[in-house]
Amino acid sequence: AEHCLLENDEKQVSQVLRQLIQVMDRQELRRGKQNLQLHLRDIHAPREQLVLAERELLLSLDKQARQIIAHSARRISVVTAVSPAAVFDVLFVAFENLRMLRRIAANYGGRPGTVGLFRLARMVLAHLAFTGGLAFTSDIVQQFISTKLTAKLSARLGEGLFNAAMTTRIGIAALDICRPLPFIEAEKPKLREFIGAVTRSSP
Repeated sequence: AEHCLLENDEKQVSQVLRQLIQVMDRQELRRGKQNLQLHLRDIHAPREQLVLAERELLLSLDKQARQIIAHSARRISVVTAVSPAAVFDVLFVAFENLRMLRRIAANYGGRPGTVGLFRLARMVLAHLAFTGGLAFTSDIVQQFISTKLTAKLSARLGEGLFNAAMTTRIGIAALDICRPLPFIEAEKPKLREFIGAVTRSSP
């Protein structure tokens, strides 16, 4: 899909769309698939064809992926804040992050087993290392805490927020990897949009 966008490749975009329609084998996408196949006849530009596919098939899945990430981040924030033991924190955060990765992959048509799940985890960590996402997350959270919440957050609540933000960043990276098309017209999720919701849910 990225090649089609860069090279304006009309031949390859049809292959991309056929594979995308095949992967998106979900009942709730049935109407979107029908709309896509109907209107593709009237569109010839590769970019516009991919934009149409993004609108009809991926926007609802992007919304669900955001909900998955937000749910995991809130769970980690709350559990970390009330947990009596650091060992339990580590185990729960690892479990919840793997669970989140599996749900995001399934949301976009994947069915990762154990080996596939750990391969996805390695890809996410490599993506974060390449983009500097972990350091960026730390800077954002530290700035957020120092400017808005220093007087209000206990150490445990601050740790919960930090863990939730790291989980959010991991989730965004997983979404970016698992999404079968690049973001074209739709807006990429950003860390800042999740932090406020996580803070409001903290005990």
